[in-house]
Order: sequence, then structure tokens, then C-alpha cells
Amino acid sequence: MPDLLLELFSEEIPARMQTQAAEDLRKLVTDALVAKGLLYEGAAAFSTPRRLALHVAGLPAAQPDTREERKGPRVGSPEAAIAGFLKSAGLASLDQARIESDGKKGEVYVAVMERRGRPTIKVLAEILPGIIETFPWPKSMHWGDYRPARPGALIGGFGFNTTGFNDPGAPGRNTLRWVRPLHSILATFGPDTEEPEIVPFSVHGIAAGVVTRGHRFLAPGEIAVRRFDDYVPALERARVVLDAARRRDIILFDARTLAHAQGFDLVEDEGLLHEVAGLVEWPVVLMGEFEQEFLEIPPEVIRATIRANQKCFVLKQAGTEKLANRFILVANIEASDGGVAIAAGNGKVVRARLSDARFFWESDLRIKLDDRLPKLDSIVFHAKLGTQGERVARLKLLAADLAPLVGADPAQASRAAELAKADLVTEMVGEFPELQGLMGRYYASAQGEAPEVAAAVEDHYRPQGPGDRVPTAPVSIAVALADKLDTLVGFWTIDEKPTGSKDPYALRRAALGVIRLVLENGLRISLLNVIGRTIYRQASTFGENAFLDFEPTLDNIEKYVGKLSSAETIIEEVVSQEKEAALLEYRKKREPVPNDLLAFFAERLKVYLRETKARHDLIDAVFGSAGSDDFTLVVRRVAALGAFLATDEGANLLAGYRRAANILKAEEKKAPKEAAGYAEPFDPALLAEPAEKALAATLSPAAVEAAACVAREDFEGAMRALAALRAPLDLFFDDVTVNAPDSALRLNRLRLLNGFRNAVHEVADFARIGG
Repeated sequence: MPDLLLELFSEEIPARMQTQAAEDLRKLVTDALVAKGLLYEGAAAFSTPRRLALHVAGLPAAQPDTREERKGPRVGSPEAAIAGFLKSAGLASLDQARIESDGKKGEVYVAVMERRGRPTIKVLAEILPGIIETFPWPKSMHWGDYRPARPGALIGGFGFNTTGFNDPGAPGRNTLRWVRPLHSILATFGPDTEEPEIVPFSVHGIAAGVVTRGHRFLAPGEIAVRRFDDYVPALERARVVLDAARRRDIILFDARTLAHAQGFDLVEDEGLLHEVAGLVEWPVVLMGEFEQEFLEIPPEVIRATIRANQKCFVLKQAGTEKLANRFILVANIEASDGGVAIAAGNGKVVRARLSDARFFWESDLRIKLDDRLPKLDSIVFHAKLGTQGERVARLKLLAADLAPLVGADPAQASRAAELAKADLVTEMVGEFPELQGLMGRYYASAQGEAPEVAAAVEDHYRPQGPGDRVPTAPVSIAVALADKLDTLVGFWTIDEKPTGSKDPYALRRAALGVIRLVLENGLRISLLNVIGRTIYRQASTFGENAFLDFEPTLDNIEKYVGKLSSAETIIEEVVSQEKEAALLEYRKKREPVPNDLLAFFAERLKVYLRETKARHDLIDAVFGSAGSDDFTLVVRRVAALGAFLATDEGANLLAGYRRAANILKAEEKKAPKEAAGYAEPFDPALLAEPAEKALAATLSPAAVEAAACVAREDFEGAMRALAALRAPLDLFFDDVTVNAPDSALRLNRLRLLNGFRNAVHEVADFARIGG
């Protein structure tokens, strides 16, 4: 079957855009083909710095023929209706339609529309220009006029005049938008057994053809290709590796081999590997070096400097974590001197950058973090949430509040929170923002802070993603929780919550960070409680009344903020008339925050538990019962509930619960005024049938035992207690008529079922369980 080969050849495409652009090209073209009825066997897209390529295999030579029958108006209908039918069906007259009998309408006109499928090459010629012209680059550009250059006037190896705005021969401004100037289009279609044809189209004066070019320096001449099987080896001969994955493999293998041969280990970097593979078409791995004295700089700084400025990999001494004064670079050419000059040139730049880094490091060490704190007052965190200085004041108080809950020393937690943001105003973090926190730890250690405090300064940003390390030291946990909770509560208070596709302040990531800190450290904390503490601390540092949710007594003030000599004055301010309106507004703004934020955490918990295959409905069921803001407890309850429902007893009990809940729901809907009476205890004297007596006899001890097990967090025991209700419940539904004619019996049986429902809800809200 015929194949499509498409190449879009341009100036260098930014490395960060190439992978997505190749995927976009594949999807746009194949989706358009399928929409035209052209199915295919397979499609693969490729990218290099100067080209996007697409190969679609197994396309039919033409669209399939179609036949459609369209019913029209009745025979004898008004002329306007018949004219509309003929026009929509593409018929010239009624002679081209046939008459059929319709049981409802009588005799009607029917148009039979048969369309022959168009050749695929013509369909491609229609869809490809639009895809190219509207390609979804994150950023794109116009470029100057271009036309075939005069012989011998090739610019950059191409026959285009990129300078001639005043050239009388220039045809006018190019209006195509592309990521970089687009030079040529290669587009062929045809079977392997025949010579493929050029897809006949052009885009802004660039006509599709069979010509591409190889490596810019090593093989800049034209290459004529017709099909994909010729295209890949032709590029290889012209020093172009088309497949980005293969370029990555070459770089990684050669870098490891070269490092090992010289007695070093490669510090692998997946992100940098992808970026470098997008910068070269013919990767050549070389080694450079710098002076040993630069190794006195923190290793993370060396790595960041070499990575950010030269896109190079650092090396370690073999078998150790100590950096070596060597680096791996990836060139795009095979130099005649074996790359000696290239490596020397890169080494010269690396040394200059490391000299700058050393200057930043030594300059920063001369100023203590405490002396940098006033500068945080001039850095705005958010217009509605204050400066970084105000935020640090909150974090100090909140970290001290949380410290006892996680086993940390409050004084150390407060000190770590005080210093946590100070490195933001250092020169090193100004140059390399990705080192914030880490440099704070170095500077804190250098000025003699306790190891726990220095570690917390680095770790308070963690975890920043699914693969990031979770802090385990108590002081680090306290400050990390304080940082994330302050962010979440603050943005919830000003109503800047994430939307379906937008989360500019990374609040989902912050919530997942809180969840991981809690679960992976086995913390037993009430999230509603810590959210309340966060609101309280934000209120105090925002200059709002900090005691709005508490009785303004001296005992309460001392409990939450310590002994204050001016406590009586504060009490007077709390109850003063001038503050009343502000208090009401404050309450109104913050009242929904705890429960709303807890619901957001619940959704994030589902995301976190997805990898454990925990069912979302079971999480909802547990959250629907009491005590659902202790996430460690929630996870344990979800696990116990899932295990129970996987047994026959659990499945049958769930079925019985649903039957009972449906009966109660129906009765509550029919007589809502009487529904309140269902909550009262059933009357043992009104139990008439043996089956209902058996259920009643089992229900009370089972409910008591289940509640006791939940209280001591024995959820497996609670499930076992509920399992005892299975047999009597089945018998009850088999032998007892709930809606008995006697109203007293009916009410008593509904109360019995309500008691069963309440007993189950002690463990989980079974109404939220799906399936």
C-alpha cells in the first residue's frame, strides 16, 4: 500500500519544542486523514534541529466509494420543499430520484447519492497546506522577503535572499508564521513498487518537492529522496541521525564510554540529555576540563553552572560522589583535529562561568542570612498576600505551632522558617533560581546553625513533584507543611483556586506535597485543625483580628499567643465597635475555607492513591464518615474497606445496605415529615416476625462492636463486626414485609433499617460506593 513521506525543513528549531512539534504533526495529519475516510497502518514522526518529518504507512490509493440514501418529502409536497430536497441531495430534477412507500408518510421521494472516492494524493494536497500554515508552535515568527538568490549568492547554504526588502525583485513580505524560517517541503506519496509522486501543493511560495539537505556543515548539499526507506539512510550518509531517541542513545553510550575510559563516572541527567539531543544532528561526544581549584565550590553550583551555560554533563571520580574537574560536551561536527579546539573553547567558557560562580559563593558567605531578612520586605509574594517578609513572619508562627504535632522542636522549627527564604536575595540564587533552598542550607551551615535547621531550610520546598524526595526529619516536616499550608490557605482565602486546566500557583502540587508529607511519614494530624491554625496565623500577620474565632478572654489569648502584657488592651480592641464590621467580613471570607480546602485535598488524595489502585468511590465513602481529615487513618480505612468488599460477606452486605437505603430513601421522599422519626430507636416490643427479631438481636451488639473497633482504629475488626449482619439481613428481606399495613409495624421496621444504616456509616458511607 502507498506511504506518505513529509519533511518540513527550516532553520534551527528550539530543542524544547521539537518533541511536541513532531507529535503535533503526526496527530494533525493522521486525524485529518481519518476524517476523510483514509485509514492507515502506522505513523511515526521525527525531529532534528532543522526538520520535522512524518512517515504514514499503509494508506489506500483513494478514498472508499460511498453510497447514501436520503429520504425527501412526500409525493405532491409543495414546490419549495421539493426544491430544497433536490438542492441538498445534489439532484438536477425529480427524474433522478425514486419513489418509495413509507408507512407513515405514504409515497416519498428518495435520492441515492453515490460518490466515488478521490485519489489520496489529491486529499493530501488539500489538507497539508492548512496544517502547515496553522501549525501550533508555542512561539512563531515572520521573516523577511525571500526569492531565489542570484547564482553564487547562497546565504547559509540556501538559495534564499533574506535581506532584500529594498530589492526590486523581491515579491513582497512573506506572511507565513513558523517557528523559524521554513526553507523547503518534501512530500511524496506512492507504493513501494512504483515511483512515488510529489504531493502537488505549495505554502507561501514554497512548493513541495523531493529535495532535502543533510548536515549544515558536514554535508550541506541537496539530497533527492522519494520514499521513507531511502530517506533515512540518505540522511545518515549526509551526517544526520533522524530519530531523536537514537541520538540520545548515541550520546549516552558514548559519554559513558568516554568517561569510563578516563577513569570517571558520568553524572546522568535525563532532561539535559533530551535537550542536547535536540541541539545536534550528528552527535560527537568530547571531554573538556577546568582547574581543580573550582571544586571548592559546592558541587550543585558546578553542575548548575556547566549545565545551564554550556549544556554539558559533569563527571565524578569513579566509584565516589566527588565531582571531577572534567565535563562531557556534545559537538555537532566531526572536527579535523579530533575536537581538541572545540573542547578547549568550551573549557575556556566553563572556567569563566565557574569564576563567576566562585565570586557569588564567596560574596554570599560574607553576609549572614539574618542580615538579608530585611530585603524580603521588598519582595512581593502576591499583591493580596503580602511580601516574602510578611510570609516569613507567618511561617515562623505556623511552623512552631505544627512542630509538636510532628515531634519537632518548636524553637528550631521557628528558626528554620525564619531563614527559609533568606537565600532568595543571595547572588547565587539570583543567578541560579533552581538552587534556592539548597544554597540556604549551605549558608545556614556556614554561619553555625543547627544541622536540623540547615536541613529544613533546604527541604522546606520538598516534595516538589511525584519523584521528589519527602523530608523525614521532624523540623523539616514542620517547615515544609507550614510553607505549603500557608500557600494553599492564602490563595483559597483570596479565591485564586485552580481551574480545570490552569493552576498558575502550583496549588495542586502543594496539596500533593502535604499529602505525601503526612502519609509517607505516618503523621497523625487533623488537617482541619492545621488549616484552622494557618488561617489564624495569617489573620495575625495580615493585621486583621487574630481572635475572631475565640472568646476574647485572657486565658484564650495566652493559650494561642503566649502571655502578653497588653492582653487587656487587645481584648478591648476585639470587642470594640470599630472592629465589628471588619470581624464580620473576616468571618465571611474565611468561613468556607477549611471544608472547601479539605474537599480539594480529598481530590488530590485520589490522585495520590491512583498508583495503589485504590478505588475513588471507597475514598469518597471513607470521607463521607466521621474523622475523615486524618489522611493516615483514611488510607488505612480505605484499605480495610476494599479488602472487606472483596469478600462474599462484604459484597452481600453492600447489596443489603443498598436495599435498605433505597427503601428508606423512598419512604423519606414520600413522607418527609415522618422521616425524622426514623432516627429514633426501634421498639423491641413491636418486633413480630422471627427474622426481624434475629436482625434486631444481631444489630445492637454488632453496631456497638463496630463503633468500638473504629474508636480504637481496628478497621478490620469493624468490618468483621458488620459481617455478622449479613445472614440476618438476608433473612429479613426474604421473610419480612417492611411496608406493612399496620403503620406502627411499618415505622418500627423502618427504624430498624435506619439503625442498620447508621451502624454501617460508623465505618464508611456505603451510599458512595459504586459498582
